[in-house]
Amino acid sequence: MSKKSSTSLSTFLFFGMLLLLGSCKNTTTTTTKSNTKETTKSIATVYPSDVTPFFEHWKLILGDGSNVGHAINFEHKDFFYTANDGKRDWVVYKAPNAGDTHGTSNNTRTELAQAKKWLPMTDAKLSATLKVMNVSATGDARVAASHSVVIGQIHSADGHENEPLKIFYKKFPGHTKGSVFWHYEINTAGPDNSGRWDYSTAVWGHDFSVVGSEENTYPAEPIDGIALGEELSYEVEVKDGVMHLKFMSEGHETKSFTKNLVVSEYTTAADIPAQTQALFVPIGQDGVERENAYAEEGLFFKLGSYNQTNGKSPEINKNWCSGAETHGGDVQKQYADGNYAEVWFKTASIFVSDAAVSNDGYFAKND
Repeated sequence: MSKKSSTSLSTFLFFGMLLLLGSCKNTTTTTTKSNTKETTKSIATVYPSDVTPFFEHWKLILGDGSNVGHAINFEHKDFFYTANDGKRDWVVYKAPNAGDTHGTSNNTRTELAQAKKWLPMTDAKLSATLKVMNVSATGDARVAASHSVVIGQIHSADGHENEPLKIFYKKFPGHTKGSVFWHYEINTAGPDNSGRWDYSTAVWGHDFSVVGSEENTYPAEPIDGIALGEELSYEVEVKDGVMHLKFMSEGHETKSFTKNLVVSEYTTAADIPAQTQALFVPIGQDGVERENAYAEEGLFFKLGSYNQTNGKSPEINKNWCSGAETHGGDVQKQYADGNYAEVWFKTASIFVSDAAVSNDGYFAKND
């Protein structure tokens, strides 16, 4: 072979190697970029405010009693975060049976409270679609609040700060289906609020008053109840002093109710209903209501997981003190053996019309 041919071959092999190395380098770079993109995508956080973007209207209380304020681009993996059921993202509200509580309540909550209040004559509306994923595995079955969670409320910010609406879900251990019911709490007449009581109305299944005959003996399972993980919706509208409620779930009859919030039907002892006579009067809660009920009081909506099961002894209050397992307030131990309430919200919306009151803290004109 001539020297010229040898040199040409060497040159060809040299540039061939460069091309090969360049090709491998480009492939590696592309793969690395692709992997980087995939990694970034997999660790991206979906915040609750990405799923239901209305958090500017609310302040968040967590299951450890802390007040987060406006929960925009916020999560807490113990209490408030998002989960995907394979179809879409949901907002998770989770609260143990015991831990640090907020205010004077005996119960933990991971719950939104509307930041501004409104009057009963204002047009105000809250709607939500959700599914309850867990209620406490333990609790005295004779205690009406055991194994239940409140998933929506109207609360008064004035006077006795009572609650004209609490929406409950309750399911006993061993049952497939649970009950949905709502409560009206009287706005007690006079300065002493110790006589206040609730009246419970069934939506699907039983009302609050249906309890077990023994600590671990349960009543019959409701035929038309709602299972854990089964989707349901509620709409709450207050207009001209009247509360309108609507409950919907696929495969179940849609139920509607009304309740006047500015004219009481419980102003004398003779007005106390039989349900209350059985549940509340024996423990000294036998009050009557102001004639104008919640008129002229600032009200606000609440939404989330307000766990109604706690570790307090039933000897203190047979309606609200469940005697459930709390592991001394250890949140992770409670979560491990099912002693918590967990609610997933798919959608939620709020509306408040122009209000007649413009004092600080109320919805003002065009707010």
